[in-house]
Amino acid sequence: MVKPRRTDGEPRATDFVESLDRGLRLLQAFGARPSPMTLSEIAGLAGLPRATARRILFTLQHSGYVSSDGKLFAPTPHVLTLAGAYLRSNQIVTVLQPALDQIAAAAQEISSLAVLDGDDVVFVARGSPTRIFSGGVDIGYRLPSFCAAVGRVLLGRLSDAELKTRLSAMKREALTPQTLTDPKRLLAAIIADRARGYSLVDREAEPHFRSIAVPVKRYDGIVVAAINIGAHVDRISTDEMNKRFLPLLRENAEKVTATLV
Repeated sequence: MVKPRRTDGEPRATDFVESLDRGLRLLQAFGARPSPMTLSEIAGLAGLPRATARRILFTLQHSGYVSSDGKLFAPTPHVLTLAGAYLRSNQIVTVLQPALDQIAAAAQEISSLAVLDGDDVVFVARGSPTRIFSGGVDIGYRLPSFCAAVGRVLLGRLSDAELKTRLSAMKREALTPQTLTDPKRLLAAIIADRARGYSLVDREAEPHFRSIAVPVKRYDGIVVAAINIGAHVDRISTDEMNKRFLPLLRENAEKVTATLV
């Protein structure tokens, strides 16, 4: 007797494709180092046997995602098609990009959009002022959520109990001498940030960088992203961030709420 197929769309254990999972892990390993790597280095970073990594690399090379000179391997620009698919299909990025551009033009500083991915935040869009050179975080850049302004804003969407559990479980390594790592103090800081509607983090994620962020909410009030302005501590004071940048961020975050579903 043939069992009826499930129609509820829920995945089953047999739906998991281990080879695909390994291939994705291997691609992610390239992000750990900026230079081409040997087969052994990639296998070690991906946590895969050397023979398995070799087969996957040759498959990715055949598909155009990886290049090799016979000894060293590196990702090709074709990998960007994967990121491009996310950016083109993500409503938040599409809606927020004009707002980021407006913020950057008004503040003459870079404004970025971030979302939560596990215990990290990932920057998925940014607006830059009109300058010959403009530094700042790149799209795809990751930071631990607990020590970033956008991260604390996003963690603030959790209940106090959920937040306490999340902070206790996550890895909390100090990135600078100013990084707050104690879970009780972090809990208090994030709850306070939630109450005032923004977060200002000073030199906790990077030693000479401060950032101010506000939540981006969809139509029903759920926080779905965060936008920020960051700057070098020698150029912008915390007072200027509060007085000049915070109103810009809040105004633009509020404008898009009704359009996010």
